[in-house]
Amino acid sequence: MSAVVAPALIPRQRRALRSVPATGVDSDQGPDQGPADALRLGRGMRLRLLTAVRALLADPSLAGLKDAPRLAAVVLFAKSRAPQGCEDDNQTSIWGSELGRWLGMTESTVHHKVLPALRGSGALRTRVVTDAKGHPTGLDCLVMPLWEARRTGGVAHPLALSKSELATLLRLIEALFGHGWAPKGKEPTPPGLLAGRKGKGSATDRLGLLLMVLNTRASGWLQLCGGSVRKREGRGAATLARQLGCSPSGARKVLARLTEAGVIAREREATGTAAGTRTAPGRRMNGRGRVMVLPVARAYGRALLTPVEAVQGSEAVLSARPDSAVGDLAPAGEAGALGASGTYEGAVASEAGIPERPAGAELHAVHASVVTPVSPLTVSGGFSGEGRGGNRRRPERACGREDQAVDGDDAAAGQAPPGAEVDPLRGEKPKDSPVDERGGKTRQQRGVGRPKEHRLRVALAPVAGLWSRLSHAQQRLVGKAAGRELTVLEGLAGTESAPRLLADRLTGRLEEAGGEGLVRDAVGWLLGRGLVRRRACSDPRCDDGIRLDTGGECQNCGNVLHIRRAKRARIAAEVDAELPGLGELERRQVYEDRLRSQAAVEAEDFIWRRQRAQAEQARRAAARAEAEVRAEREREAAAAADTVRQTLPCEDCGQERAAGLCEACGYRRRTEALIGEVGLIAATWSAAMDSSADIAAVTAQVRATLEAGIAAARQQFLELMDPAELAADPVAAASVLAFTALQAVQRAAPEYRRCALAMLGRTEEAEADARRAYATERGRHQHRRNPDGPIAVAAAQKAADAARERTAQHLLAVRLEQLREQAEARADAATPAAAPWAIRLAELAARPISDDLAGAVIT
Repeated sequence: MSAVVAPALIPRQRRALRSVPATGVDSDQGPDQGPADALRLGRGMRLRLLTAVRALLADPSLAGLKDAPRLAAVVLFAKSRAPQGCEDDNQTSIWGSELGRWLGMTESTVHHKVLPALRGSGALRTRVVTDAKGHPTGLDCLVMPLWEARRTGGVAHPLALSKSELATLLRLIEALFGHGWAPKGKEPTPPGLLAGRKGKGSATDRLGLLLMVLNTRASGWLQLCGGSVRKREGRGAATLARQLGCSPSGARKVLARLTEAGVIAREREATGTAAGTRTAPGRRMNGRGRVMVLPVARAYGRALLTPVEAVQGSEAVLSARPDSAVGDLAPAGEAGALGASGTYEGAVASEAGIPERPAGAELHAVHASVVTPVSPLTVSGGFSGEGRGGNRRRPERACGREDQAVDGDDAAAGQAPPGAEVDPLRGEKPKDSPVDERGGKTRQQRGVGRPKEHRLRVALAPVAGLWSRLSHAQQRLVGKAAGRELTVLEGLAGTESAPRLLADRLTGRLEEAGGEGLVRDAVGWLLGRGLVRRRACSDPRCDDGIRLDTGGECQNCGNVLHIRRAKRARIAAEVDAELPGLGELERRQVYEDRLRSQAAVEAEDFIWRRQRAQAEQARRAAARAEAEVRAEREREAAAAADTVRQTLPCEDCGQERAAGLCEACGYRRRTEALIGEVGLIAATWSAAMDSSADIAAVTAQVRATLEAGIAAARQQFLELMDPAELAADPVAAASVLAFTALQAVQRAAPEYRRCALAMLGRTEEAEADARRAYATERGRHQHRRNPDGPIAVAAAQKAADAARERTAQHLLAVRLEQLREQAEARADAATPAAAPWAIRLAELAARPISDDLAGAVIT
């Protein structure tokens, strides 16, 4: 529909497609000052950008993709260069990390999920730009829908935006979710409204806000869709669902997140029953729901909503926070002036009225509403400090016997909780110096935080307590060991299952040890017991009798147990058969002796097999080394032979240092061989196979035709080239002309082959095969009921054509081989036979001997 509307819209409103100042804003701001200017769009400009974004998202190459690739296409479209008559038109240069900041994602997600999806659907083409040293300096991107639109539709296409329109769209996107810039020597660009929204769903929220802004008038109210909608989601969710192409339930969640981000507000129009008319309690009617896009309303200076309707039944994704809590403890000014803080004017005023907390202070964390009941202390006078001991000091924590002195000599001092002895926040000094009395070195600082890699965090989650007890050096050591074990597990069970398998192993080992509290040496336990794989059999996939790839019991371990039990049963049966009259003790003694003997034999056999395996490994290593030495010698010999060959002159023209054959002569030989082959192909159907004269006539005619084509190609090349350039380098000119001749023959050869196959397909042999295939296909079981029907006839005709083509190819191959043999026989017959040695020696003896040669012979 956009392709039909655009031609009527563009010429009529081209002059009106510009950003206009809004009424009600501060007069001291210029037209380009402040991020609110990007949101003040004229009606023509807004409709133009809306049509372009809709046309881009509706392109078949973006259909079915997720919101992150679609938003990436919109961003790259806005950053594309307008056509200026250069080769960089319609392109844009960007980094993967920068595109990730636009989308609210990591660089890894962009390279693994966003860009591959766009390339696979044909919506984007990329090229890595490198510097002189080969280091990547950027990524050139070409949005294919934009390129196709400008190539086929011209300026009338909805995607063919001008330079000013693309700049306006880019400024709008920067104001909505740009990540902010601080260039040197220029004014910084503040971050957009949703710059702090990252992670899952961030691309959907940003794309939804962009579409809502483009569908919002200067009043700030979103244009809602008509028709019947579900009551639970509401008309606003239905409108956003149609814009995003998702379900109303998903759009309702997006509205909830945007509401918490402070960029939209929802309300219902007041009705008579809701205003206080006579209506039964609980029966008041709600008016029509409306959605206000707050940034647009602020940009135009409209009155904002004070009451905001909460979106019920939606899962909150963005946590509510006060006005100054943006980013990672960022200043309040970085939230942007367009309402990105997450609160409205009414909320700020209410918070400012709290005397215990200033307006800019952060709220405390939400504590649990359930507390552990504590029995009250019995006091005599009711003093607040009574019951804390004689020093009346404040307690460190609510625990038993807190009135005892921690440093006392009684038993109660040893029961004080750790960390309750000294509190630096109260001005108390520690009794122990941070410097070790024995070594005089500062105590090693404990490591903090979690592993950086996601797979290590998942794998080491069961031992988080042990990880916190490690120093930085120990954490690096354990992290490397865990990484190596994860690499082994990835090769056995896959990349996705490896962290979970290692986590399960650590959980089981902790259960065996009795918990983290009973592990004294954390690093030793992790490296020696926790991370070590214990194989109960020879299968490398076995770990404590569990298969790593399937998660079930190891069948090989069951086989080993079965074999051992069978051996024991066999030995017991032999003892009972050989010594039936033994008592229980004597029988057990003989049984254990034979078991030990059997174990010794197996150990000796194992040692012998291991020695044989080592000898075989050494033999293979020696053979491998010998093969490497032999290969090195062959490479050296080949290099020496190639060096000598490079010094040889050309066999045809005598050019020096041409490796036996120069480039031009090589092309000429290939051209001559191809001409002869094409002549034989033409002779397979147009000449009698037993007539040398017919074959010679056909090959001569083909040669004349091809030589005429070669002459025309050379003449065309010479007309395009400058004679001075050809005269400056005659060797290169000869090579180019020879290559031109080869190309002319190569272009003509497929046509001769196609013609030969077509003519051979009309022979009696081909027609007979085609008739047989036709009859066979019509006689098949599925066509017996209606052999003359269209389906049977079409299948039979297809089989006949295939049989005819196979027969033609076979005839061509057989006749070509026959013609080659005849040509070789004629060449051998034309070659004169070597004279006998008696005649050759007589001719050599008759030659006169020169003086120099005679002197050499005499001496």
